[in-house]
Amino acid sequence: MKPKLTIIKLIEEAQYFCLEQSKFQHKELFGVTDGKAVGHWQ
Repeated sequence: MKPKLTIIKLIEEAQYFCLEQSKFQHKELFGVTDGKAVGHWQ
């Protein structure tokens, strides 16, 4: 049986995920934007 997901457990898992992912350089994400930039670059 799966353990029950609680808010506390969700926060703990999200923190763990973020810490683990911050150890890697995700090159496929460099230069990616959501297309909602304000202003312009010159």
